[in-house]
Amino acid sequence: MGRPWGGEHQPTTEPTVLRSETTPMSTAWDTYAETRPQRPVTNRTGQFTWWNWTQYPDHGPGTELLGQPQNVLDLGCGDGRNIAHLVSNGATGIGVDIAGLQVERARKRWSPAYYNELTFAHADAVDYLLRSEERFDAITSVFGAVWFTDPTVLLPLIVDHLTPGGVFAFSHEPPIQGCYGCQGSYIRPKGTGPPRVVRRWAYDGPMWFNILIRAGFVHITTDIIDAPDSDGVGTLLVRAERPA
Repeated sequence: MGRPWGGEHQPTTEPTVLRSETTPMSTAWDTYAETRPQRPVTNRTGQFTWWNWTQYPDHGPGTELLGQPQNVLDLGCGDGRNIAHLVSNGATGIGVDIAGLQVERARKRWSPAYYNELTFAHADAVDYLLRSEERFDAITSVFGAVWFTDPTVLLPLIVDHLTPGGVFAFSHEPPIQGCYGCQGSYIRPKGTGPPRVVRRWAYDGPMWFNILIRAGFVHITTDIIDAPDSDGVGTLLVRAERPA
């Protein structure tokens, strides 16, 4: 049964935050966060927390892909809304993001006085996993660190941090046909200053299937979630498990 949330339960204190040093990559993602509008407080049905795999509000499947995890790690958690939704339904959660600005937003929005089992870490995903010994029932990444980290480095760490039978699920935009692998792009600041450089790893479903097999995952599925209208870009959704 989910925890209640309403106006009388608004956050009053700040959640636990693990901090990382500022790096060129974290600065790049802070720049990105500054250029993006913050998400609304509630969705169309008035919920304060909800899960969304896609870039479109209230569209696509929900947390049923994860089963009933007791503890969850979200890599590239942004403002924390997805991981907060899982915590509101009984899980413990850790949200990791390389952008300090996003972590600060999460701190202001989600309180340990209410969500006692929610922690935020300001860290690079690889660095976080290298220093963590915790195991998780589910690890997720929604347009997050999995898209922007070399999978040959990240995926072995993810499989090692899952419990036997644990679920790994992530989503991102499908690649442009013929454009695969590591790609660079610029993030331009709102005002003056040089553009920031980020990299992402673009693969389609069959490519991810083979990459995940090599990393040791099983029960792999890949799907395209169509956009809600014909002009939009779909979402690639991938699910895999650590062997039981």
